[in-house]
Amino acid sequence: MNEPSAKHSTFVIERIYKHSPARAGQAAKAAWFPNAEEFDFRVGGREFNRGGPPGGPVYTFDARYQEIVPDQRIVYSYTLDMDDTRISVSVSTVEFKHAEVGTRLIYTEQGVFLDGHDTPEQREHGTKALLDRLGEALDGQ
Repeated sequence: MNEPSAKHSTFVIERIYKHSPARAGQAAKAAWFPNAEEFDFRVGGREFNRGGPPGGPVYTFDARYQEIVPDQRIVYSYTLDMDDTRISVSVSTVEFKHAEVGTRLIYTEQGVFLDGHDTPEQREHGTKALLDRLGEALDGQ
């Protein structure tokens, strides 16, 4: 068993997409992250999904949208559980800026990673992979 601990961290990821901010909305989110059991994209709305590797732990993502400024900014808070164990609590901000070739997305996550079950480095790596999938989904629309 891990010793109780709380590691605080912030990371920022930037991506350039050749599409407008409006294109990276609810339909795009559904295309690149299709396992959502609940997806209520509005201030106060909830996004909830579960999944994981076959035979492995079940990860539960439970988010609430705190602020949505169309084509400019999304702020949400979320918890991530592994089976029945809370592994992190985060606040994420997604900013959309106009770029010469489309949109510059700036993703900032401020999190507390609990009891050594997850690390900021693992979360940043996974988030980069998800943002790459978003680019692929947008290109395929």
